[in-house]
Amino acid sequence: DARRELDALGAVLLTSAVGRSSLQTVSELFGLRLTGLIWALEGNFVGWLQQTYATPELTMYFSWVYVYGYAFLLAFPFLAYLALPKTTTLKRLLVAYAFNYAIGLALYTLVFAHGPRNLDIGTSLLFTHNPNFSALTSEVNEATNVFPSLHTSLSVTVATFAVLTREEYPLWTPLAVWVAGSVVIATMYLGIHWLTDVIGGIVLALGCVYLSYRIVDPDAAA
Repeated sequence: DARRELDALGAVLLTSAVGRSSLQTVSELFGLRLTGLIWALEGNFVGWLQQTYATPELTMYFSWVYVYGYAFLLAFPFLAYLALPKTTTLKRLLVAYAFNYAIGLALYTLVFAHGPRNLDIGTSLLFTHNPNFSALTSEVNEATNVFPSLHTSLSVTVATFAVLTREEYPLWTPLAVWVAGSVVIATMYLGIHWLTDVIGGIVLALGCVYLSYRIVDPDAAA
């Protein structure tokens, strides 16, 4: 029974939905303004990535992966791990998701930084390819909540769990790793996130998976 972990995730998501606009205001007033520092660290990497590799076909692929592939990547493990005889993995996944959102929300409040698309450094290829995606992503993405990349952290979280459960679901592992890697690249290719955001997301993901394994006792969860 993973109801406690599911309730915890629901509470975090509800807090994020209700408090996002207020926390955004706090970030604008008191947050660390790190856009200049991020630019100093990585320069025009995102712009170079787009200028070097952008094609209509890749833009279409990464746009769909960013929106729909990402949604599938996060949803499928719920069903897969629910089918396992023990609830340990499902509980760990829920805990890892909750930590991703909770820590991500805290960092979004602490750090005020614009993404490449907001500084004319990178082209917003996602919205250029299909303006309808703007309505979808605007519900979860603010122009300034870029560090860390939650698309990256949650995708890497799923991929890490897929590797750790490769014996139970051997076919899911390569698919999850491929889709997660595509989402990570898409965040930069589409001009939404900096490389720094992606690195931060990877670190966050690995930390959340580690915490989930520390918190959820396999014997108690069985």
